[in-house]
Amino acid sequence: MKQNITCPCGRGFSVVAEEEIDLDAAPEYIGKITGGSFMSFICPGCGKNHKPEFPVKLLWPSKKTTLEVLPEFDRGEFYRRKTGKPGVETIIGYPALADRVAVIRDGLEPAVIETLKYYFLLKAEENYPEQEIRIWYQGKNAGSVEFHLYGIRADEVAVTRVPMGVYEKTLADFREHPKGEVFTSLRVHSCLSVQNMFRPGAPK
Repeated sequence: MKQNITCPCGRGFSVVAEEEIDLDAAPEYIGKITGGSFMSFICPGCGKNHKPEFPVKLLWPSKKTTLEVLPEFDRGEFYRRKTGKPGVETIIGYPALADRVAVIRDGLEPAVIETLKYYFLLKAEENYPEQEIRIWYQGKNAGSVEFHLYGIRADEVAVTRVPMGVYEKTLADFREHPKGEVFTSLRVHSCLSVQNMFRPGAPK
């Protein structure tokens, strides 16, 4: 679909934004999404790189996953929905998309990753109550799962690692009690995200 972008330099230009992508048929998009170059467009006037967020649907048949990706701007409208879309997971914002695609690519359970994020954010808020902190999944190795926290200090990234044993224990808890309080609080309709725990009106 054609979309219009207006650059601060005053130049307006049109781009073609994908509306639906099959990640099995076009696996190169996996690297673009996780690497941050997905939906990047260069202004032909001044060369500025624009990264707008357009709605897109991602199909990943081999992972039994369908993702509805919404711009961050649409978060409030999503929360006002009555229900989600059956069989579709909703992702809000491209940073969250990069996070989720990396989690699925690495064979991890999204509900567990979001739960671990929640515990880290609770601790971070205790220590830095005035800061707006975000946490994203970074990757895994044989012994741990790595997260990056932004916002604790300006222009710095805090790195924290969870032993794989802690991940496995949380995974076992999720499989045994999928309707547990934390797990269910992470989900609103078709959106599973730690940000749901901090939305206006969310239960404390």
